Amino acid sequence: MTDLLLPMLSAFIVALVMTGLVRRYALARRLVDVPNARSSHQLSTPRGGGLAIVVGFACILVVQAVGGRADTQLLIAVLPAVLGVAAVGFMDDHQHVAARVRIAVHVVAIAWALYWIGGPLAIPWPSGVLSIGWPLKLFAMLAMVWFLNLFNFMDGIDGIAASEAIFIACSGAWLATTSGQIGVASALLILAAAVLGFLAWNWPPAKIFMGDVGSGFLGAALGILGYAAAFADNLTLWSWVILVAVFVADATTTLIRRFVRRDRWYEAHRSHAYQRAARRWGHLRVTVAVVLINLLWLLPMALLALAAPSSGVFIALLAYMPLLGLAAWLGAGTAENRE
Repeated sequence: MTDLLLPMLSAFIVALVMTGLVRRYALARRLVDVPNARSSHQLSTPRGGGLAIVVGFACILVVQAVGGRADTQLLIAVLPAVLGVAAVGFMDDHQHVAARVRIAVHVVAIAWALYWIGGPLAIPWPSGVLSIGWPLKLFAMLAMVWFLNLFNFMDGIDGIAASEAIFIACSGAWLATTSGQIGVASALLILAAAVLGFLAWNWPPAKIFMGDVGSGFLGAALGILGYAAAFADNLTLWSWVILVAVFVADATTTLIRRFVRRDRWYEAHRSHAYQRAARRWGHLRVTVAVVLINLLWLLPMALLALAAPSSGVFIALLAYMPLLGLAAWLGAGTAENRE
């Protein structure tokens, strides 16, 4: 993997420099998030910096492909899908795009990727391998659309979404490498390098926000690459499910509670567990806490699931239980006047 050092460094530098340029552009065009009652920040901050991640990842991946150092079929599956998601996010950052339009683009993008990757997934199960054809693939598509959107929901405090993306990408690259999926691992590491370039600007206190162009793109890219890895080697499936647990547990708990309470769950709010925690302890402490949970709890559990794939579903449940409990304790999805 040493031949990836130059592409990764290039992706990092492209994203680092371009984030600064996007910040100037956002300030000039007044693309700024102004604090309001539903915000988790206190200062007006430019948004849309995730465009730098998109450019850094896409450009370096194309250069790799032209040089014959990338998986062409994986490129066809990933790039059109994630660029489509990024495009609708870019438009939404500039002028509101109706939710039904965004979701339609997301569904088409994920369907495109799944078509080129193939499927359905075979799921390791205690009694063997579970594979039920197209219903399972439909479920996978819906799950990936949900993951794409929850990444957007969870991009609400400084550094959290970028840090999460780097953890998932690097850990996922490790999993992919163990099963010989060098193409997937390379794409994930290039993605992580591009996100790191952006994170230099987004680390608390953030100088620019990711915006929908970045959060949607990352959710799509990580979901598609994770699916590709699990499709090629189903023994890694439960490990992937575990790696994304922090965001899935918080967003899902929040959505269910808001839905049960008959809130307009699709509207902006600040009732996620991480947002409530940030109001108590600050953005930096919460972002660092998420990084530590990932490294000290979820990564070991993911490796355990990899070592015992037939017990993966039970290991995943064990990994999620304390996170679901923590989200509930912090009041995820409850009325926003509760602190």
